[in-house]
Amino acid sequence: MRPSRPRRAAGRDRVAGSVAAAALLLAVLAYGGYRLWHGAGERLRAAVVVRDANAAPLLDPPLGERLSAILNRRPPGPRAKLVALTFDDGPYPVTTPILLQTLRELRVPATFFLIGRDAEQFPDLARAISADGDEIGDHTETHPNLDQLAPSAVTAELRDGAASLERIAPQRSESEMFRPPHGRFTLATIRAAQAAGFDTILWNDDPGDWRAVRPAELVAHVRAHATAPEIVLLHDGRMPTVVALPAIVASFRAAGYTFVTVGELLRRSTPAEINRPERLTLR
Repeated sequence: MRPSRPRRAAGRDRVAGSVAAAALLLAVLAYGGYRLWHGAGERLRAAVVVRDANAAPLLDPPLGERLSAILNRRPPGPRAKLVALTFDDGPYPVTTPILLQTLRELRVPATFFLIGRDAEQFPDLARAISADGDEIGDHTETHPNLDQLAPSAVTAELRDGAASLERIAPQRSESEMFRPPHGRFTLATIRAAQAAGFDTILWNDDPGDWRAVRPAELVAHVRAHATAPEIVLLHDGRMPTVVALPAIVASFRAAGYTFVTVGELLRRSTPAEINRPERLTLR
């Protein structure tokens, strides 16, 4: 006897349901695997790529390191409690003097990645940064998206930016340290910078002060994402950042950190230690 039409339809519905459930499960597993893999890559992304380093594995970590990150294996420790506050962009006629005054009052050195054409527009402010004993690095001449430029154009941006800064407030770091605008770069970008003699300085923590954010949110983020050692990405031209600085500095100091410039950090820690820091939480 043949099964009735309703029974055949029910069987097809069960098969279709099983196939749909399996497809959904595979999609969930694939997405979860991607998130884990991508997240591991983000956590392992280099904070510094010095000029003589092999840039490729630092920007695209190999399988073993990603798996270790997924399994939450801790890097060898302990690491030195050194923190470098860095400020991108500018200088700006209103916020830069206030930021410098705040850093002086807190007795904290900092590293400023300045745009060459902006420094030329406000040379006295660039000189004030240097006069305060703060470090200046190259943030290119015109602040372009370097990931969209050919290596030759990247080289020109770096060399022109460094030349502008050196004419105004000469420091050796201006022709040795560079940070890509907007955090946008490719492997070709980094290799062009290396060939031009620059260390690429990225960061261990980006609290997101480039967007609208309250000072309390910045402080909470920095406390929750601290590493040892650490490079913190901040921005000039942002008053919430200036307001948050006393609490940020107090939290690091209470945890036993010493504030340094990026140049000093590179002298006192190895690139491997900076790129694979100990992860901590500040109070």
